[in-house]
Amino acid sequence: MKIIQRSKGKSAVAAAAYRSGEKLVNEWDGLTHDYTHKRGIVHKEILLPAHAPPEFSDRSTLWNSVEQIEKSGDAQLAREIEVALPVELSPAARLALVRSYIKDNFVEAGMCADFAIHDKGTGNPHAHIMLTMRPLLPDGRWGVKCRKIYDLDERGQRIPNGKGGWKSHREDTTDWNNRGNAEKWRAAWAACVNQALEAAGQPNRVDHRSYKRQGIEKIPTIHMGPAASQMERRGIATEKGDINRQIAADNKLLKEIKARLTRLYNWTKEQADVPQGGSVLAQLYQAQAEVNASKAKTRAGKVKALKANAALFNFLQSNGISSMAQLYEKIEAMNNDYYELRGKIVNAERRISALSERLEMWAQYQRTKPVRQRLDKVKPSRRGQYQQEHEIELVSFDAAARFLDDLKEFGEAITPKAWQTEVDRLTAQKELDYQKMQAMRDDLKAVEQLKQTAEQLARDGQHQQTEHDR
Repeated sequence: MKIIQRSKGKSAVAAAAYRSGEKLVNEWDGLTHDYTHKRGIVHKEILLPAHAPPEFSDRSTLWNSVEQIEKSGDAQLAREIEVALPVELSPAARLALVRSYIKDNFVEAGMCADFAIHDKGTGNPHAHIMLTMRPLLPDGRWGVKCRKIYDLDERGQRIPNGKGGWKSHREDTTDWNNRGNAEKWRAAWAACVNQALEAAGQPNRVDHRSYKRQGIEKIPTIHMGPAASQMERRGIATEKGDINRQIAADNKLLKEIKARLTRLYNWTKEQADVPQGGSVLAQLYQAQAEVNASKAKTRAGKVKALKANAALFNFLQSNGISSMAQLYEKIEAMNNDYYELRGKIVNAERRISALSERLEMWAQYQRTKPVRQRLDKVKPSRRGQYQQEHEIELVSFDAAARFLDDLKEFGEAITPKAWQTEVDRLTAQKELDYQKMQAMRDDLKAVEQLKQTAEQLARDGQHQQTEHDR
């Protein structure tokens, strides 16, 4: 979600032309924006509330009307919402999904909506939704965005401001700018997508909340984007792809260790609750050694069996474990260590992903900045041609600039060197924590062999008892 505003050199007409792939003239500044050669636009449409003038169905008329009604140089012209479309749905189902979402959430509230669906066949279908920000009066004329409200004292009287006037404040005439709308509109989109997926018989579902908000201790992958996705499909490894592969490996390891811990925790707790002699653990260890030796038929098998026995012996000895109760206490401690380590790894990965995106956008900004600076020096008569020739660089610059501006608006300093330093530090610490996780997995594998031996002995004993009873 973002605002198209003049203070950042943006134009509603230019934005509409780019998203629709049309040639539009901005009557406010006289500039022509020609994007008729843009590829990948599969559908474009304008949806209007019932009281909107019919002529607003024309894209040029709608957005030029918006440009003309806004007089200030820092005017907010339009709100844009970009949504990713499910690849599991057919093109017709995607269109129906977008239409339904826009009508229910924006047109019903009184906004005019201009949307375009883009799909270049690279696995990244998405829709751009441009929305008007000024309310329409019942007669179809533009209303005001906000009105002056005089402050009143406890007697209901106006309060002098000491300058010959009255204290006052401004209030929006609609609730469209409420911060809570971002959450509401995102939740509504997730609900619409899931409904469409269910109707199409697709099992996948989406959630507008982050893993952290959902209470899922899982590392989220980063957004690949169409360029990186296309390179990966061609077998060309990318930096984003490498990051996601590492995240997938981390998630797999975390899930595997959690499953092993749960099984061993339940088993050792059960064994610890049963009165046993002090030699039970030693007997199990000896039985495991015999089982492993009996299974080893080749030299490689015998070496593997010896390593497995040594791993378990080292684990028991180094931790001073000589009874099932002590083994249970150790597994319980490992379970606590796991959660602490997992939290550190997940938080580090999340931070690394966020910083990596910042560094990428900064590099993109620096790389395309000269192209954007040359645009300001191009004569107005050649500006349209220059924009077409450098469309990719200019769009990349705008995206990077918006990203960095958003950071600054939230009080973040633009410090690429500090970002890289933090990434290096977090990466090194994560690698150490990852090694601890791998060592924990090796210990758990050794104890699992003990559990398997105990279960095998129990099955053998049950079988012998059955034969005896017969």
